[in-house]
Amino acid sequence: MENIKYVKPLVYDIEAMQNLVAPEVEKGLILYRSASEMATTIRSYIIAKDEDKIIGFVALHIHSVTLAEVRSLIVKENYRKHGIGRQLVRQALNEASVLGLKEVLTLTYHKELFENLGFHEITKESIPEQKIWADCIRCKHFPICDEVSLIIKL
Repeated sequence: MENIKYVKPLVYDIEAMQNLVAPEVEKGLILYRSASEMATTIRSYIIAKDEDKIIGFVALHIHSVTLAEVRSLIVKENYRKHGIGRQLVRQALNEASVLGLKEVLTLTYHKELFENLGFHEITKESIPEQKIWADCIRCKHFPICDEVSLIIKL
């Protein structure tokens, strides 16, 4: 796993990114993002590549001048349990820090991964309304959400 590179994607990577995340979207674990939506937010993504193959990615979505969100975290199944997801989140947190953000939140089914990186659980009621109405309402589990919300101060 020492050949993994963490880089910003190009727009021509979108199709491979969508193909990678498709099974998790189908299960309702990650929200579907259209190619045009991904293109308009391409700068928010960080991809993990093994050689020329995309094996994972994450997005850092900015909600306000102080708050961002780590979302759409995915690692190809046969690359999981090797620290790639953890490194993707670290890369996103570093970017958030460089941008001057104060906090980063996430909604996840993988609570332990984020807790091990310094996140702590918060109530869903404390999540900004713009997140709920922009994203959560599009989820097939809305309004019965079993994801855990966590936050980290930078």
